[in-house]
Amino acid sequence: MYPELMVTPMREELVRAGIKETRTAEEVDAALAQPGTAMVVVNSICGCAAGKMRPGVRLALANAANQPDRKITVFAGQDREATERARSYFEGNPPSSPAIAILRDGKMVYLMQRYVIESVTAQEIAGELVRAFDEHCAKTTA
Repeated sequence: MYPELMVTPMREELVRAGIKETRTAEEVDAALAQPGTAMVVVNSICGCAAGKMRPGVRLALANAANQPDRKITVFAGQDREATERARSYFEGNPPSSPAIAILRDGKMVYLMQRYVIESVTAQEIAGELVRAFDEHCAKTTA
């Protein structure tokens, strides 16, 4: 684990974008037990999180008409219990950090893993997230 002083700016970058930090398994479960959609961002200290994932998430949230009902983040390598719990919702997928998932009613419907994040730009991540938000988070009218 890195000293908290080092990771605080990386945590705050997502919190300032409107994403709730979850640091315990109970906080993750409480957020994902609510009906509707949730984005789960698995944050990381790595370079692809700093240069691509976090900027891409911020761009997507700033430009998306449709957004998840809730947005949470866990920090891999720092908040192990919360990260393990969040990953438990990504059934059938290996652990990945960074990663971005969308869940509907507690079930994963979308996952962007590290191998994708490290191979594209922040702008491409933002575009893909906006597309995923439109597909999975659009509100339907009766």
